[in-house]
Amino acid sequence: MADPAEPVLLYAHPSMDTLARQVVERCQHGDQQASVQKSGTLNTPEAAASDKSPFHRSLSSSGLLPKKSRGVIYRNTITWGTFQDGFPNLFIQDVHLMAGKDVIFLGSFHDPSVIFEQLSVLYMFPRYLARSFHFILPYFPTGTMERVDTEGQIATAKTLAIMMSSIPLTARGPVQICIFDIHALQERFYFSDNVIPRLESAIPLLLSTMKELPDKDKLTVAFPDDGAFKRFHQFFPGYDTITCVKIRDGGKRIVKVKDGNPEDKHVIIVDDLVQTGGTLIQCGKALKEKGAIGVSAYVTHPVFPNQSWKKFTGGDFKFENFWITDSIPHAVEICKNEPFKLLSLCTPISNMLMGYDLKIDS
Repeated sequence: MADPAEPVLLYAHPSMDTLARQVVERCQHGDQQASVQKSGTLNTPEAAASDKSPFHRSLSSSGLLPKKSRGVIYRNTITWGTFQDGFPNLFIQDVHLMAGKDVIFLGSFHDPSVIFEQLSVLYMFPRYLARSFHFILPYFPTGTMERVDTEGQIATAKTLAIMMSSIPLTARGPVQICIFDIHALQERFYFSDNVIPRLESAIPLLLSTMKELPDKDKLTVAFPDDGAFKRFHQFFPGYDTITCVKIRDGGKRIVKVKDGNPEDKHVIIVDDLVQTGGTLIQCGKALKEKGAIGVSAYVTHPVFPNQSWKKFTGGDFKFENFWITDSIPHAVEICKNEPFKLLSLCTPISNMLMGYDLKIDS
């Protein structure tokens, strides 16, 4: 491992500035015991042994966090300007500092307009002699377009993966790209051997929250479709599960309960992302019709285009809770409205870093 006197440099896109500062604060001041007790990320040997996740098992959840971690310095030194024609005018003010250093960039591709400027910066970190480079991209935005069902369709997930795979090698080898709750696990194979995708999950944040609910003995986990069940059901050992299904009824699609019994249960619907939220609402109604006493929801990525989240604040169906993470910047503002509640990625990102990337051998 690296000399502990050499801190890791953390850069971030402006949309992730608050999260970046929170990560640095936690990495600098959180000790081992506080991280284990407060993280809710399965950082105990018992929890790690029971984690049968279909994802790569997170290195941060493979055991206790280290007693000692390297320092992290937040370098808010990138100028994100534009020229008069709207194209990026970018400048990294301290490139001389990153030579021989381990560098991390926390980014967000939540909007097509910010992808090009970040790719331009990402390509330059290794060229300025960063010893190693990690790109933390909580939300992989084109994940739902991962396959071609009809000739002529374009799998834009593959396109974006190719663009990210063009980040140059560092002195220590391929760049690592950390993504949370990617839509389809096979998308890791869209990246070339020039980079190493690390698939992490924020589901442990929900598990920690579930244990604190007053009706924790009445909880059941539901999935809106078979795809969500396959990706996430193994995170919930010991919980009864329910799977819903979309079926055609004439000219429209409706959601019905396929497997499991929600009667007299508080049901939490779990998925990786939400767009307009129509499926979640239909799923909630189907669960209530089958006897659920309450319905909540969790998604890692609250996409909510065109402020579609508003249908959950004043619609005809009420969710008890709607937990989301800050993988997309507007989540913080959304959570100022009920029933939304924020589960910050600060914890899993910090523990991921302290559990491996910042670890100091004793």
